[in-house]
Amino acid sequence: MKNKTFWIFALLTLSIISIAYSYTRFTTKAETTAAECHDAPSNVESEFKPTVENKFKPAEKAPKGMVWIPGGEFSMGTNVEDESLCSIKGVTKDAAPIHRVYLDGYYMDETEVTNEEFEKFVKATGYVTVAEQKPTKEEFPSASEEDLVTGSVVFTPTPSAVNLNNFLQWWRYEPGADWRHPEGPQSNIIGKEKYPVVHVVYEDAQAYAKWAGKRLPTEAEWEFAARGGKTGNLYAWGNDLKPKGKFQANIYQGHFPIKDGDTGEDGFKGIAPTKQYAPNAYGLYDIAGNVWEWVHDWYSVDYYKSLAESGKVTKNPQGPDAYYDPNDPTEIKRVHRGGSFLCTDQYCTRYMVGTRGKGEIRSAANHVGFRCVKSK
Repeated sequence: MKNKTFWIFALLTLSIISIAYSYTRFTTKAETTAAECHDAPSNVESEFKPTVENKFKPAEKAPKGMVWIPGGEFSMGTNVEDESLCSIKGVTKDAAPIHRVYLDGYYMDETEVTNEEFEKFVKATGYVTVAEQKPTKEEFPSASEEDLVTGSVVFTPTPSAVNLNNFLQWWRYEPGADWRHPEGPQSNIIGKEKYPVVHVVYEDAQAYAKWAGKRLPTEAEWEFAARGGKTGNLYAWGNDLKPKGKFQANIYQGHFPIKDGDTGEDGFKGIAPTKQYAPNAYGLYDIAGNVWEWVHDWYSVDYYKSLAESGKVTKNPQGPDAYYDPNDPTEIKRVHRGGSFLCTDQYCTRYMVGTRGKGEIRSAANHVGFRCVKSK
């Protein structure tokens, strides 16, 4: 499948991924140290009002693998207007303005759904993920029949430094890539039972959640839980990227996206097993970095603006009624949260707790997974 038509098809698939990246320029600012890039702005808490947690706590134990999130009232969003705190201005404005939200309590998975958990679901139901299904002419009318093959999108480092304004340079459509074969048909998940499942699209995550008697979190539930009861912090663990000199999440260090560019200073080059870093104040692991997480809400660039303009505390928001992204008006998108192992101070730091990602609902990749919640 190396013909020209297949390459065009691959690029078409890549073009609809839209996995939360902005277009930035490779400048001398990318050489700035992580500490300089991630110093908290002086006004980081100025627009945040205190988080007020609900007092209720269930008498019974949380379901296995889940923790209780009390809910309550909090300030949602961010007032950081840089993608990476040392890059271009304004690209996180879809996470502004800060607004007040109230949530009832709920349970949340302490980790992202793992390969072994997803495998139990597949064995019990016979479920076939979207990446394992042959694309149709209805989806890709311009593609030839021979190019309609199963597969998904895989990160592929570049041989040398590149301008960061074109993400197609480091993503490829890989025939045969799916949750069982995260790098392609030659790969497998043997020995990776505790790794987050990847190459799942929104409907795959929904199907698992329904089978498990759970659901996907709303964006507000995800952020409340990620903040761990704290007010206005830049990260899930505080305002310092490396407290006591130690990374708190699996993200990318080094020169992005070149081959062997990730130095692995955080302990990992690429995806990591779950529970490799300390949990946040609510007992949640990997709430930042490792893999992006699908949430329930449609993505709308101006949703926060509409909530803030109401002047009210929004109770249990379920997201906008429809998707809206002026950059890709025809693509149907849901929100991603948390960032991934590919997030870097040079390009994408959406592991900042108040920021948002987005993804076309039937596009999968090897850095996107999910976790679930359960109502009381």
